[in-house]
Amino acid sequence: MNNSEWAESYFPIYTTDSIQSLYSTSSMPIHRIHENLSVLLVVSSGKGSLYLDDHMYELNDGMVILIPAKSDAVIQGDPMHPLHIYTLSISTQEQKRSLPVKAMGRSSVLTAGTHIEFYEPTIAAQLEELYMYRLPGNEVRHMRNQILFHQVLMSLLERMEARYIASEQPSMERSIAFMENHFSEKITTEGLSEIAGVSRSHYSTLFKQLTGFSPNEYLSRLRVHRAKELLINESASLREIALKVGYKDEFYLSRRFKQQTGESPSGYTRHKPFQRVAVWCAPYASHMMLLGLEPTIIISESSEYVSTEGMPSPQTIRFIHSDSSPELVKSALLEADIELIIAANLHLALNELSPERLRYIAPIAEIAWMELGWKEHLRLIAQAIQRREQAEQWLSEFEREEQQAREAIQQSQIVNETLTILVVKPDTLQIYGIRNVGYVMYQSLGLRPPAKIAQEIQRFGDQFHSVSIQLSELKDYEGTRILVIVFPDEKGSKAHSEGIFNSEYWKGLEAVKRNRIYHLEQEEWIPYNPVSIRLQLGRAVSLWTGIQ
Repeated sequence: MNNSEWAESYFPIYTTDSIQSLYSTSSMPIHRIHENLSVLLVVSSGKGSLYLDDHMYELNDGMVILIPAKSDAVIQGDPMHPLHIYTLSISTQEQKRSLPVKAMGRSSVLTAGTHIEFYEPTIAAQLEELYMYRLPGNEVRHMRNQILFHQVLMSLLERMEARYIASEQPSMERSIAFMENHFSEKITTEGLSEIAGVSRSHYSTLFKQLTGFSPNEYLSRLRVHRAKELLINESASLREIALKVGYKDEFYLSRRFKQQTGESPSGYTRHKPFQRVAVWCAPYASHMMLLGLEPTIIISESSEYVSTEGMPSPQTIRFIHSDSSPELVKSALLEADIELIIAANLHLALNELSPERLRYIAPIAEIAWMELGWKEHLRLIAQAIQRREQAEQWLSEFEREEQQAREAIQQSQIVNETLTILVVKPDTLQIYGIRNVGYVMYQSLGLRPPAKIAQEIQRFGDQFHSVSIQLSELKDYEGTRILVIVFPDEKGSKAHSEGIFNSEYWKGLEAVKRNRIYHLEQEEWIPYNPVSIRLQLGRAVSLWTGIQ
């Protein structure tokens, strides 16, 4: 992998499409706004009203409102207090054309379809200056405009983040969570409105504002998507599935299924392979690409290990950082019209999400991360995206390669020795088990780990990733040969490893004294996916057949 190609992921580039000054006068008391872009409305002076999505907002000096794209908004001034407002249209570039095709775009918070209102007189002054100098006469003025524009965006982003943390709709959210967790039971709008503490008529309006769907549409999506999950897993008959998801029989399920998807449940099981899949883990993306399907969206803390040597580079994947808010992630998934989400509960929880909270968007294929090894990951992902035959063929070929690799190293001294895998991170020391590089060494090649590691492998199998140790414990895990992988810190420095290698504990190891230490590169030996494991197998054979 070439880090220079994949180490970065790109947020959208924000630009202003237009800025306008609007006066509400006796001759023109009303202005209408309907744009394909998000519009920032700021009150410079006066009073009036804004009508947006069946809501009315009172406008006063310093009020700021972000109007979602394609919204119908009406502004009406107060004749006694002439209204002066500025509107700023915000557009984004998704980076697919202006940046390298391997770059992964991150979602725009400001165009995610939500509105926000607050008071901030400073923004009114900033927009006034932007309007006055909207046609800059020199580059200095142009740069000043850019700074002002991004200061306004920063204020908006900070406000939106604060609003998310404050959680303005706890009662409505409780009712939605109830539906998500009890969709297989009898659900009524009356019951949901009681949970939310609002009237039945107002509840439907609030529900659609929060989710984009009516309560009935949302419930139907939950049930049909759960039915799809059960059909993918082939775990029950159609009648059993209907009862499990909350329908009285298979005929009613089929009717609802066809209304929502355009096909019958039996047609879905013969459906053409998925095209728009989201994954919550970079290695799962590599599994998919091996099977010939490029994910539409990856939610992960890094895109670093998605591109793998020997595989075509991704072209259209959209990368969303796992630090993104749940609302941003859900908005991106809906916008991309995702057909299937592949995720482990462990990774969903990092985003404060769960299958229940995502099921209205698409069916969820839950594939545990630490509890399963990479081969089982591949098989389950292949089942979910209807490519099992390809997976089994690949695994069969790989197992033949494993047998050939074991035979190739039989004349090497390493087969009679013990091997320790030491990983040095900025804040910890780890002895690796049977995942990552440990899979190839201990499982594929059958090499012997230190006694304590062998015991843990025996106990936990594929789940045993590593054990963290103190420097003074190195001796307890010493093998006759030691593989060392140093993880750099956030600045790319490996200076933290010097304290380890200069310590008396390190120098006292027999493997160190006999010069049987092998330094490996993190990016070549850590990725845990089929293609990377296969490459590691070839590297391991080259390493051990070349030693004395």
